[in-house]
Amino acid sequence: MLRYGYGTNGFANHRLPDALRVIADLGYSGVALTLDHDHLDPFAPGLAREVAQTGDLLRETGLAVVIETGARYLLDPWRKHAPTFLHEERARRVDFLRRAVAIGADLGAEAVSCWAGVRPPDVPPETAWPRLIDGLAEVLAAAERVGVPIGFEPEPGMLVADVADWHRLRAALGEPPGLGLTLDIGHCRCLEPLDVPQVVAAVAPYLVNVQIDDMRRHVHEHLEFGDGEIDFPPVLAALADGGYRGLVAVELPRHSHAAPDVARRSLEFLKAAEARVEIAA
Repeated sequence: MLRYGYGTNGFANHRLPDALRVIADLGYSGVALTLDHDHLDPFAPGLAREVAQTGDLLRETGLAVVIETGARYLLDPWRKHAPTFLHEERARRVDFLRRAVAIGADLGAEAVSCWAGVRPPDVPPETAWPRLIDGLAEVLAAAERVGVPIGFEPEPGMLVADVADWHRLRAALGEPPGLGLTLDIGHCRCLEPLDVPQVVAAVAPYLVNVQIDDMRRHVHEHLEFGDGEIDFPPVLAALADGGYRGLVAVELPRHSHAAPDVARRSLEFLKAAEARVEIAA
């Protein structure tokens, strides 16, 4: 059986302890914890105490954890996601990710996930790629020291947009063992050339983190299950057949207004889809 989690970016209106308890009470196995100003802010005073309390609560609830780093305005109140690896002031992004790695190590996280960012208009590709490679190398070195895998996520519209771009990045870094893949199932439907189960099968050896949501072709919008175009039983079968043992975390960052209900429906859908796989087998 796969291990399902839920992302705290879909519980943005909840206090973090409350979100963790709801996610656990619904029957999830883990949580994808997005570090943000209201959910374990890595720049806040008293961080060590909050990390310790969060660790205690994760153990109490039995939730596994991965760390997500896609907070929108944590680093800059004016610019969404900025600065990224690709900006001139990218040192702040690297510092944030190093903090995320340290928090992940303290919490026993299975992975820390990150992405490249959108290339600024004034930054040409021949500048953007070296900036990404150099910055990510720093993060990987920090992660290696504490034994936390980095799951790098291809994101539509970003410099590393698809699996082919991820392979290019991995090769440029010398194929480091600490660099894995965060795969968003919805993104596969959005822009990958292969069918979603084929993508999953092809990247199975590299997976350290999986996000799951529904999506339509060429439309980057995270949808509840059943509202998009993905046939999920073959996708779940491909994850299981590929030997994936990490979290499969629901990624619905714009559904916080109805978080408990959406999380309940999501887990019911995934369990029903997995049951159809077992029946078919």
